[in-house]
Amino acid sequence: MGRGKLRIYLGAAPGVGKTYAMLSEGHRRIERGTDCAVGFVEHHGRPRTEVMLHGLEQIARKELTYRGAVFTEMDVDAVLARRPEVALVDELAHTNVPGSRNAKRWQDVEELLAAGIDVVSTVNIQHLESLGDVVESITGVRQRETVPDEVVRRADQIELVDMSPEALRRRMAHGNIYKPDRIDASLSNYFRPGNLTALRELALLWVADRVDEYLQQYRGEHNIRSTWQARERIVVGLTGGPEGRTLVRRAARMAAKGSGSEILAVYIARSDGLTAASPKELALQRTLVEDLGGTFHHVIGDDIPAALLEFARGVNATQIVLGSSRRKTWQYIFGPGVGMTVARESGPDLDVHIVTHEEVAKGRGLPVTRGARLGRSRIIWGWLIGVGGPVLLSLALTHVATDLGLANDMLLFLSVTVAAALVGGLLPALASAAVGSLLLNYYFTPPLHLFTVADPKNIVAIVIFVGVAVSVASVVDLAARRTHQAARLRAESEILSFLAGSVLRGENSLDALLDRVRETFAMDSVALLERASDVEPWTRAASVGPHPLERPEDADVDMPVGDHMALALSGRVLPAEDRRVLAAFAAQAAVVLDRQRLQSEADQARTLAEGNRIRTALLAAVSHDLRTPLAGIKASVSSLRSDDVAWSEEDQAELLAGIEEGADRLDHLVGNLLDMSRLQTGTVTPLMREIDLDEVVPMALVGVPDGSVDLDIPESLPMVTVDKGLLERAVANIVENAVKYSPEDETVLVAASTLGDRVEVRVVDRGPGVPDTAKDRIFAPFQRYGDAPRGAGVGLGLAVARGFVEAMSGTLTAEDTPGGGLTMVLTLTAATGRPPAGPISSAIAQRGRYA
Repeated sequence: MGRGKLRIYLGAAPGVGKTYAMLSEGHRRIERGTDCAVGFVEHHGRPRTEVMLHGLEQIARKELTYRGAVFTEMDVDAVLARRPEVALVDELAHTNVPGSRNAKRWQDVEELLAAGIDVVSTVNIQHLESLGDVVESITGVRQRETVPDEVVRRADQIELVDMSPEALRRRMAHGNIYKPDRIDASLSNYFRPGNLTALRELALLWVADRVDEYLQQYRGEHNIRSTWQARERIVVGLTGGPEGRTLVRRAARMAAKGSGSEILAVYIARSDGLTAASPKELALQRTLVEDLGGTFHHVIGDDIPAALLEFARGVNATQIVLGSSRRKTWQYIFGPGVGMTVARESGPDLDVHIVTHEEVAKGRGLPVTRGARLGRSRIIWGWLIGVGGPVLLSLALTHVATDLGLANDMLLFLSVTVAAALVGGLLPALASAAVGSLLLNYYFTPPLHLFTVADPKNIVAIVIFVGVAVSVASVVDLAARRTHQAARLRAESEILSFLAGSVLRGENSLDALLDRVRETFAMDSVALLERASDVEPWTRAASVGPHPLERPEDADVDMPVGDHMALALSGRVLPAEDRRVLAAFAAQAAVVLDRQRLQSEADQARTLAEGNRIRTALLAAVSHDLRTPLAGIKASVSSLRSDDVAWSEEDQAELLAGIEEGADRLDHLVGNLLDMSRLQTGTVTPLMREIDLDEVVPMALVGVPDGSVDLDIPESLPMVTVDKGLLERAVANIVENAVKYSPEDETVLVAASTLGDRVEVRVVDRGPGVPDTAKDRIFAPFQRYGDAPRGAGVGLGLAVARGFVEAMSGTLTAEDTPGGGLTMVLTLTAATGRPPAGPISSAIAQRGRYA
C-alpha cells in the first residue's frame, strides 16, 4: 500500500477562499467518479462556504469534553474505517482539543496519508512555523497555531489562493468573512491594506521558493544543463583582488533593475595550496555581498572558467559579471584569460558582462598560491618549449635561414633553453640542453648528419654550450623558485598579520575564523574538536562546511592544539609547508574558544553580582521602607481594636485613612519591586500596538493629587507603537517622581510633541533639579536623590520607568528645566501602520474557551 498524496491550498490571508477552493475540488473529484468525503471542514458561519458542503459526504466528528465544555474534532478512526480515496481536511495548523488522538491536526493528516488516503487540506501563510516572527512584526499578532514548514513542503501539490487587498476588504465589508459586529475592528486592524499586501508578498515569495525547488529537482532528474531564464540570477566571479567590490556593486545595480533578482558571488580556489586571494580582502567582499542581500559561495576547481560556468549553470544563473583582466599585455601569451574563455564557452543562455575597473592591466601580482611549485600548464609549456623548440629551430635554420655560423646557432639554441627554464623550470631546460646539443652535433658540426665531431674545437664548443645551458637553466629556475617562495612567505605573513590583528581587535567569532581557514586552504569542512581527557570521546566545539568531522582520525589534515584539542580539516591533504600557517590558525581558534568561554563566565558572574546587589538593596528596602507603612497600619488597627478608648467618628475616619494610605504605599512599593524583578530577569515582553497618547497619559495621572499636573496632549499627534500597560506604568512613575520633588505651589507640566518619526513626552517640574554628573545615576535601582525622606520610596520608580520604555524601543533621559528643575524626556516610535490586533480564528477562539 503506497502513501497517499497531499494537496494544500495555501491562503495569503484569512478569507481569501481556500476552504471554498478545497470544497470545489471535492465536487470536481466526485464528478470524475472519485470516492471523496469530508473529514473536517469549518465553514465559520459563512453561507457560501456552507452551501458548498451540500452534496459532499461528511464523516461524523468526534465529541470531546474539556473543562465542562463539549468540542468536536476530526475522528481519525472513523475516517480510516470509512477509507475514502480522498479526504477533505480543513485547517492543517489547527490545535486539537486536549484528549484527542494527536496534539495537532497535521499529525492526523500524516496518519491518513500513511494509510494510503489522499488528503486535500488548507493552511494560511501566517501559520507556517518559520514565518511566525515575520508575521508578528507585520501584524503585531503572534500566531499560536503553527505547522512545521517541512510538512507543507512535502506536499505533492501546493496551490496559492490569492486575492488583492482591495477585493478582500470588500468581501469583508459585505459580511462574507466575519459577522457584522467584527467587521469594523477587523478592517481597521488586521485587514489593513498594508498588512494584506505584506502577507500577500510573503505568500508569493514562499511559493516561488517552492517552485524553485521543483524546478531544480526537475532539471536534475532530466539532466538539463542549459539555463532557463525564469528569474534573473547574477553570478559575480571574484578573484579576491581589489576590483571585487566594484564588481559586486555593479551586480547589485543590475539586480535592482529587476524585481526578484538574486546576486551570487563565487570565489573559485585552486586545490594546490594557499589561495591566491588576500584573506582580508575576501572577507570584506563577503561582507559587502551579504550587506547587499546576496550570497557568497566558495568553490574549489583547478580549471577556473569551467568551474565558474558549472556553478552558474548549477544555480540556473542568467548573467555572469566578471572584471576586465588585470594581466599585462605580455601575459596573454599564456592564454586568453578567464573572462574571454567564459564569454566564449557560456553559450546563448548565459550573458557575460565584462566590467572595467581601476586595476585593469596593472598586473596580477605574484602567484602566491603555489609556493615553490609551478602550475601544470607552465610545466607543460616548458616541456613543449624545451623539446619542441630546438626541433623547430633546427628546421628553420636548415631550410629557411642561411649559414649563420656555429657560434650564432649555439646562441639561438641557448635562448630556447633559457626560455624553457623561465617557463617550465629546471627539468625542461635540461631536456632542452640535451636535445639542443644533439641537434647541434647532427646538423651544424662537421661531419653533418652524423653524431660525430671531427674538429676538437667544436667538441669544446658543444661542451661549453651544454655547461652554459645547464648553468643558466639552474640559475633561472633557482630565481623563479626564490621568487615563488618570497611570494608564499608574503602570503603567510599577510595571513599571520591578519590573525594578530584579529587578536588585538578582540574578535570572538569562532565560526568566522573557521570559515576563513576553510577558504584559505580550499577545504570542504573544518571542525574544532576537544575532549576532557585522553579516554573521553571527542566533541565538536565549532564547525563550518558540510559533513563536519567527529574525530581527528577521520580528517585529511588534523592539527593538535595542546593535549585535548585538535583542528580537523577534510577535503584534501595539505603539503607540509602549509602546516605552519595552519598551526597559527589552530592556536588562534583555541584562543577564541577560551575567550568566548571566559566572556560567558564573566557575563554570568556579572549577572550574579548584579543579582546580589539587587538582593542586598531589596533586603535594605524591605527592612525599612516596607516596615514603615506596615508599622503605621499595625498602630492604626491596634488603636481601632482597643477597648480602652472611645474613638469619635472623626478619629476613626482618620485612622482608617491612615490604614488606606499605608496600604496604598505598600501596594506601590511591592509593585515597583515586582516590576524591577521582571526587568532584571528579562521577562518583560511588551505587546506592541498602535494607540493614541491621550488614551494612556490621563490614566497614568490617577494616583497624583488633583491640580498638581497640567496636561498638554495635542489631538494632532500621530499614534505611537507601544505596550499600553507598560507605558501607563512608566508615565505614572515619572509623574509621581516629578510631583514628589516639585514645590507645593508649582504644578508639573506633561506635554507631548512630534519630532520626525518620533513622539516626545516631556514631564517638566520646578524642583531642585539634578546636576549633570547624577543624571544617569538617578535611573539606577534603589537610588534616591538628595535628602529624600526614607519613607519616600525604595528608589525604583525611575529605574522601572526606563526599563519599560527601553523594552518598547524608546528612550528616557533627563534634562535641565530652563529656570530650574528637571525635565524627563520620554521618546517613543510613531506608528507606521501596525494594527493593534488581528482576527481570531475559530481554532484560537476554541482554545480561549477551553484553555
